[in-house]
Amino acid sequence: MAADTWRRCVFGKGASPRAFAVKESNILILRAADAVIDRGREVIRLEAEALLLLEESIDASFGDACRLVYGAERQLILTGMGKSGHVARKIAATFAATGTPATYVHPIEAGHGDLGTLAQGDVLMVLSNSGNTPELRAILNHARKLGIPVIGVATHKNSLVIGMADVGLLLPRVREACSANIAPTTSTAMQLALGDALAMAVMDLRGVTRDDLHALHPAGAIGLALTPVGDLMLGPDRMPLVHRGVGMSEAISAMTTGCFGVVGVTDDAGHLAGIITDGDLRRRFDQLQTAFAHEVMTSHPKVIPADMPAGEVLAFLNGNAITAAFVVEDPDEPCLNPIGIIHIHELLRHGLS
Repeated sequence: MAADTWRRCVFGKGASPRAFAVKESNILILRAADAVIDRGREVIRLEAEALLLLEESIDASFGDACRLVYGAERQLILTGMGKSGHVARKIAATFAATGTPATYVHPIEAGHGDLGTLAQGDVLMVLSNSGNTPELRAILNHARKLGIPVIGVATHKNSLVIGMADVGLLLPRVREACSANIAPTTSTAMQLALGDALAMAVMDLRGVTRDDLHALHPAGAIGLALTPVGDLMLGPDRMPLVHRGVGMSEAISAMTTGCFGVVGVTDDAGHLAGIITDGDLRRRFDQLQTAFAHEVMTSHPKVIPADMPAGEVLAFLNGNAITAAFVVEDPDEPCLNPIGIIHIHELLRHGLS
């Protein structure tokens, strides 16, 4: 079909040459956008397939590597060149953040004095796609002289890194997602995933707790999410509480004054016996003029322990479709002792999401 005939079929007989050009350009852009989206999905698929192969390749040597890191008397040293070096930095940061002292040493800088970072009691982990990166030889030789155990991560079994390693972790040999099979993509994705797997396994070996992680992450979103709600709650002076025997006019007054949308109902000993919410008021609207608090309240309210992390509190409130809850010393006690209250807006104000 001639070009002019094709244009008339697609755009109509009355379209001007300029309109033809603009519309043809738009079609090319749309086709290019589709190709870009397809390419993005292809790269993700290739990397996902590589990770599945990596999972299948995990064997006893993975356990040996974990035991070496766990048993290190001093720290874990990571090194790598180029993109492997960037991944090694991230792996070092992940280990350090999960209870294993770790640092990164650049292989070039190592030959200019940074070999002094290594000492007996360390474990060295070396990352290299080919396993034959020449810049790694100096730090490998130094580790051998000091008797430092080496964990090698590479794709080639008969390579410098694997040959000098006490424990070799072989990555599956797959094509890079790069169309020229050059830019590190699938290989670095596998390195990163393997590093995460090692760090999480060693963290479990150490028995690292949530409190331990909070101590290592006191700032930022992670620190906030791990903060006990007892540190964020509004204390006893802000709790909207009434005795179970008061009339509903007093209960509603306490409920509106507190601005939480709820009021707690206590027994003679000051324990939390129930809670009154907007829903309770609607369900018993015709009784409010004569009813007492204990007749309107919902017994066995949902409460939160003071040590629950703020991130879990937010999920708890959202999961139960409630906006506020009382904080108690021990939710498993038959008599609940309220020590504070937390509103979802307070968590959002602090930056949780």
